[in-house]
Amino acid sequence: MAKSPEEEHPHEAFGWAARDQSGILSPFKFSRRATGEQDVKFKVQYCGICHSDYHSIKNEWGSSTYPLLPGHEIVGVVMEVGRKVKRFNVGDKVGVGCMVGACHTCENCENDLENYCPKMILTYNSIYYDGTITYGGYSNIMVADERYVVRIPDALPLDAAAPLLCAGITVYSPLKYYGLTKPGMHIGIVGLGGLGHVAVKFAKAFGVKVTVISTSPSKRKEAVEHLGADSFLVSRDLEQMQAATATMDGIVDTVSAQHPLLPLINILKPHGKLVLVGAPEKPHELPAFPLLLGRKMVAGSTIGGMKETQEMVDFAAKHNITADVEVIPMDYVNTAMERLVKADVRYRFVIDIGNTLRAP
Repeated sequence: MAKSPEEEHPHEAFGWAARDQSGILSPFKFSRRATGEQDVKFKVQYCGICHSDYHSIKNEWGSSTYPLLPGHEIVGVVMEVGRKVKRFNVGDKVGVGCMVGACHTCENCENDLENYCPKMILTYNSIYYDGTITYGGYSNIMVADERYVVRIPDALPLDAAAPLLCAGITVYSPLKYYGLTKPGMHIGIVGLGGLGHVAVKFAKAFGVKVTVISTSPSKRKEAVEHLGADSFLVSRDLEQMQAATATMDGIVDTVSAQHPLLPLINILKPHGKLVLVGAPEKPHELPAFPLLLGRKMVAGSTIGGMKETQEMVDFAAKHNITADVEVIPMDYVNTAMERLVKADVRYRFVIDIGNTLRAP
């Protein structure tokens, strides 16, 4: 007979979980495994809310298993380490992002690309090595193999650093991999939400020219004056888009809703790259001729390996890059999800787990 979530492991734990595809989150008791010899156990202080969390609690991708306890932008302070742990000590500031396991033998794992391992284990809504379901960071404690734990530099405040573990690496990795970091390049960032605002900050730190592309003219001042973008394009303004034809070396598209790709392809220079990092529910339409005629590329990217994730966090600390966050109490989470869908947040909700999560 299958054990209940409270009985699977020896350490009592609690958080907030969804029980069905209504997506309503409520208090939930479960358990965490004992701290293994290569494990790090930490007290969760903050956890960011990612759009993936909303898709998952609502089962919009069709892969959700309930109860589902989301959260993969998790930061806190180490409580205990296993005897073989070498990189962390009690009291260290640490984080866990989108994954907690992989096969460690495939080509991707051997090249520090665990995020592309076919057996990657997600931080929540996945099956761990022992056959139990993984639960995320909307919870009081976390236990993870040290390979999947990131050190958070003292220069970064924990609340504003949490979103870097998903949003940050999701935009940092494609900028690096697709060669969009060379000073003097002109890079477009589509969407000025949780991913987009961090993408602007990283791109500017790399020394490239940045244009924010948005459907909302009202975001121009924020993009240019607050985030430091060099220019702003309203994607629904045909004259503006026409004037920008063939001006950009690359575009990072952070929008997670379906939208036309052709106008974006048109503003790429020949050999330009349009990189998708948002995950809409429905497939995009992709016209072939504009790609053929300019030898242009439409590509994708998802987070990064653990080595690159630590590199990204260290780069953020060096350049004073954090997410712009709205810190909320745990019991506000369902309202936050409603606001998230309406893009009513600047720019990332972060749950104050340490001060507001109460045991059921």
